[in-house]
Amino acid sequence: MTVRTFAPLSRPRTVLLSGIFAAVLVTGAVWIQHAKNRVVVPTKISGVKLFEEVRDQLADNYVDTLSEARMYRMAMEGMVRELNDPYSVVLPPERLTRLNERTTGTYAGIGLQVDLRDGYVVVVSPLPGGPGEQAGILTGDRIIEIDGKAVNGWAPDEVQRLLRGAPGSKVKVTVQRGGSEAPVSFTLTRSAIHQSAVRRAAVMPGNVGYVELRVFSDSTEDELRVAIASLVRFGVRSLIIDVRANPGGLLEEGVRVSDLFLDRGQRIVSTKGRIADSNKEYDDQAPQLWPKLPIAVLVDDKTASAAELLAGALQDHDRAIIVGLPTFGKGSAQNVYPLENSGALKLTTARWYTPVGRSISKLLPSSDDGPIGQPPKPPEYKTDSGRTVVGGGGIIPDILVGDTTVSPENLAFRHALGRKVGAFHDALASFALRAKTTNAFRSPTFSITPAMLNDVYDRMLARGISIPRGTYDAASPLVSRLLSYEISRYVFGTDAEFQRKALDDKALLTAQRLLANAESQHAVFERAKQQAQQQNQRQTPAP
Repeated sequence: MTVRTFAPLSRPRTVLLSGIFAAVLVTGAVWIQHAKNRVVVPTKISGVKLFEEVRDQLADNYVDTLSEARMYRMAMEGMVRELNDPYSVVLPPERLTRLNERTTGTYAGIGLQVDLRDGYVVVVSPLPGGPGEQAGILTGDRIIEIDGKAVNGWAPDEVQRLLRGAPGSKVKVTVQRGGSEAPVSFTLTRSAIHQSAVRRAAVMPGNVGYVELRVFSDSTEDELRVAIASLVRFGVRSLIIDVRANPGGLLEEGVRVSDLFLDRGQRIVSTKGRIADSNKEYDDQAPQLWPKLPIAVLVDDKTASAAELLAGALQDHDRAIIVGLPTFGKGSAQNVYPLENSGALKLTTARWYTPVGRSISKLLPSSDDGPIGQPPKPPEYKTDSGRTVVGGGGIIPDILVGDTTVSPENLAFRHALGRKVGAFHDALASFALRAKTTNAFRSPTFSITPAMLNDVYDRMLARGISIPRGTYDAASPLVSRLLSYEISRYVFGTDAEFQRKALDDKALLTAQRLLANAESQHAVFERAKQQAQQQNQRQTPAP
């Protein structure tokens, strides 16, 4: 997403709004039903005149009173909605604030990640160095009051709004801590909180570095460069960049991140639109910092926007092997235009293309492309080394890895849960929080026992979840994994949770095996080719 700031349009409000409604309402003719059911023969009239007639009828005759401001707002939002573009939207001031927070990674608050468990807002993780952590708020604490207001049953985003405010302002937070009956209160001073784009950096076996990118904000390139440099100092010889569930962000930041890994002059992305400013070509401006570092990029169906730009650029130039599931497929760029005293308009102004010319936007079915309802065959392109890649439907990984199907046992369990999935996670979290209170676990390498699963089942029953025991037992491997993650998070922290999840992460393990002690990027591709051939031989039945 491209975010630019433009001065508010200066044309008169009446002319501007008339133009808006003209675009929405012009039909060339109109049928008018009067109070006495008299039908008037349609005649062609101007869009402005048509709008004014509809506006006047609404103002004079609609069953409820409509203010002029509300009618203008409804029509403005309706015009944008009729574009059928999910990325073009009128942003009220509150949503514009949230967008700015995502693109800068900065907000004013106390630095707490929270979630809803058993009707309580529970601290999942205090931000290291934030006011909440410095004051002593802990993972697992239940927030019960904010500035004297009881927040039991509130949604996490409602609580976050109360916790945020102007830097330097005070907020009183009261928590219920496991093992203590008396609530504990903290008076905190809000400060500027920066959410790092690099969620995690770690060294894995085989001299493999790992970096998880959560978003492409205006500091992503700087933070990523520092993280990789640190990993290299620790001796890593290859790198995994994890952009799974990364929604993207600033197009320019996607370009800057890609610039870290490509050679000067190589194309990164191009954009094409109706206005001149939307037609641009972005090329690499600087030499690579780590040209000998083999790279794998992890993607999934929630990888979007600038994260797809990075994956596409590195794939087209054979600079990284892409592992995981096909990405979301957001191949457009937006500008943000401020609206006077009324938020902003986020509007799609261009489509973007990978270095070889691929659009990754999803292809729509067409009657000319084969059977009705079938998507057209995606166009093929060649990477720098001659590998085949396709357009449409997101970035298709070089190696497809991930859970695309659900086992019958797990599917039956999910169906049995129905709408009580939240209550199931409440049961898991309540077990983990109790374990934290009682110091039941001393090592993050704990195992899940049948007794623990029995306890979780009882907690589910207590929350009104009625599932046949046989269905529950058949899904015990899934329940055990999820329970182990909850225990790791609440008892040992988010680092322990990551390490636990890594043991079950097929895409991460695949990338790690490909990169372990690899000498070059070419060697990684060759290793992947050999593994694919071996797998095909195992799957091919003997004659």
